[in-house]
Amino acid sequence: MSRGEKLLMMAGVIVPFLATILAIVLMWGNGVDWLDLAIAAGLYVVGQLGITIGYHRMLTHKSFEAKEWVKVFWASAGSLALQGAPSEWVADHRQHHAYTDVPGDPHSPHLHGDGYWGSLRGLFHAHVGWLWDTREMADTDRFARDVMEDKWLRRVSRYYAFFFLASFGIPFALGYIFGGTLDAALTALLWGGFVRIFLGHHFTWSINSICHVFGSRPFAVEETDLATNFPLLAIPSMGEAWHHNHHAFPRSAYHGLKWYQVDPSKYVIKGMEKLGLIWNVVVISPERQEEKLLANGAVRPQPRHRPAPEAEEAATFVQPESSPAGLA
Repeated sequence: MSRGEKLLMMAGVIVPFLATILAIVLMWGNGVDWLDLAIAAGLYVVGQLGITIGYHRMLTHKSFEAKEWVKVFWASAGSLALQGAPSEWVADHRQHHAYTDVPGDPHSPHLHGDGYWGSLRGLFHAHVGWLWDTREMADTDRFARDVMEDKWLRRVSRYYAFFFLASFGIPFALGYIFGGTLDAALTALLWGGFVRIFLGHHFTWSINSICHVFGSRPFAVEETDLATNFPLLAIPSMGEAWHHNHHAFPRSAYHGLKWYQVDPSKYVIKGMEKLGLIWNVVVISPERQEEKLLANGAVRPQPRHRPAPEAEEAATFVQPESSPAGLA
């Protein structure tokens, strides 16, 4: 990543943060317009579901098959969340699974020294530091070739700049249409554009940081895989906070495996399946889950370092548990 790209990435973190502070200051004593909140909430849900259903479960892990226009819709919705083009996001995430919490993981919090300061450095890196350090270090030809070979998904990635502009243009236009004034358009831009992006970014990045440090790990996985379940983030992350479940069963379309594990993305996926928009949805049976539970609540050792996988292994990586027999 060039110096200019790093500066742009830092601006992408700092500007929404400053805009959110401005929104709070302006709100103080004057309340907040319900139109602004409605626009922000609606676009937040669309963008975050685009990341969780489109970028993550559909494209990265192939948790289900979908009609072409459905794939384009969710890839476009994910692009509005401003977390990078689909091909880049998929490549980074597949590399994360290939090297989870070992050297080569783009955003592990466990590779930055021991002790208090090492833990703080790791959390900062996993949350935002990786964006201008290791983001896009994954080779899209190796880790996202299938996305690049799909002509429609390739176009979504190629025209990411359009979605960047639309991410701000849509709330501005909605504010003007329904509010009728320039002031209404600007406040809708502030809340539905910058604040919404700020919240979406940080809830997503919390999966990389919080959900690899705090929470529970009920399943038997690789000793170095420290992904956790953190229920408090389940709703704003659209179900991604059941992150340990996801690492235990990477191709599962549902991250909330139990009825009480709230997973908004799961409910949308179930709805699409009933409508015939998607099929071959990967669901992990209770028997398969039981097989992978840690016996008698045994505590798994948590080493922080191990040799990285061989380059050849990473080069051929698509997604874990690709064998249908292992998903029954």
